[in-house]
Amino acid sequence: MDLKRLALIATLGSTAVLLGAYGFQHLGGMAPCKLCLWQRWPHAAAILIGCLILLTNKLELAWLGAIAALSTAAIGTYHVGVEQGWWEGPTSCTSSGVSNLSAQELMDQILAAPLVRCDDISWQLAGISMAGWNAILSVVLAVIWIQVARRA
Repeated sequence: MDLKRLALIATLGSTAVLLGAYGFQHLGGMAPCKLCLWQRWPHAAAILIGCLILLTNKLELAWLGAIAALSTAAIGTYHVGVEQGWWEGPTSCTSSGVSNLSAQELMDQILAAPLVRCDDISWQLAGISMAGWNAILSVVLAVIWIQVARRA
């Protein structure tokens, strides 16, 4: 397959994932957590990189697209681990215990808590959360970017 076509497919893949995230947010009413937002930035970078490749024909920039896709896959995998309780997420977006807290400390913690927690799964398909699907799709996109970069 033509390398520019593969770059276009990878670019459109990140575009679709990003549009899907915004669709869940704005049409589905699912506010993103902090880790969800972090996963969006590498997709935006991959889209810009893809546009640059398509405009300049500098296919060696596909390595940057692969890095962007692998970055969001890594964040997505980390997010899945937080959702599953395998490890703790950022303290600013996960729940913490209430032991040894006074009533005032507990109230302060509740009032300071973010609206959307990273350890809650708000949607899933086939037992896989949005973060999990992002990780899976992003690895596929990274493979496409790597194919372009290696053949360039």
